[in-house]
Amino acid sequence: MSAQSDALAGETLAQIASEVSNCTSCALHTTRNKSVPGEGPANAEIMLIGEGPGANENEQGRPFVGAAGKFLEELLAQAGLKRSDVWIGNVVKCRPPGNRDPMPDELAACNLYLERQIEAINPKIIITLGRFSMGKFLPGVKITQVHGQMRKIGGRFMIAMFHPAAALHNPTYLPHIKADFAKLPGQLDVARKELVKSVVAEPKAPYQPQKTEEARQIKLF
Repeated sequence: MSAQSDALAGETLAQIASEVSNCTSCALHTTRNKSVPGEGPANAEIMLIGEGPGANENEQGRPFVGAAGKFLEELLAQAGLKRSDVWIGNVVKCRPPGNRDPMPDELAACNLYLERQIEAINPKIIITLGRFSMGKFLPGVKITQVHGQMRKIGGRFMIAMFHPAAALHNPTYLPHIKADFAKLPGQLDVARKELVKSVVAEPKAPYQPQKTEEARQIKLF
C-alpha cells in the first residue's frame, strides 16, 4: 500500500468501528458491554479472525485480551511477529451470552462489517482461528484435516488454525497449533512472492466477497 491508500484504509476501518459500536442489527447488542470491531494496522499483511469476544473483550472493547490473547501473542512471537504487526478481529463483533456459539443471524449481520474490513486491509494471508471463522471460507471442512495448510482463496491466501482457547483447554492441540505458527514465516514469504507474480501477470480483479454458509453447523473434532 502507498501512504495515501494506507490512510484511506485507516479511515475506512475507523468508520466501520464507529458503525459497529452503534450496531443494532442482531440481538447481541442488547447484552454487550462494549462491541469489539477489531484492531491492527490498516496495511497488515496478516489478518487473524477468531470467533467472538469473551468476557475480557466485552469489558475492554479489544479482541484477544484474555488468556487466549496472551497465548496468541506468544505464538506470534514464535513466528517472529508482534501483535502490532497483524490485524485481529472476530466473525461476530459482540460477545454471545455465556460464550455460546454465534447464531446464523448474528454471523450474517457481522459478516457485512468483516467483508468491508477484509477489503480495506487487503491482507496477503487470512488466518482463521476456530471453526466458525474457518467455516466462512471453507464450509463443511474439518479443521483436523486442513489446519496449518495454506491455500489461495479469492486472490489471497488463507490458513485454518485451531483457536488458541481450544489449545489451552485441551493440551492435545498445543503441539499442533505451535507447529502451525512455526510455519507462518515461510508461508508469508511464499504468499508475498506468489501475489507479486499475480499482480505482474494480470490486472487486479475486483474484490469478491466470499459467500457464507453460517447456518451450517460444522463439526470439526
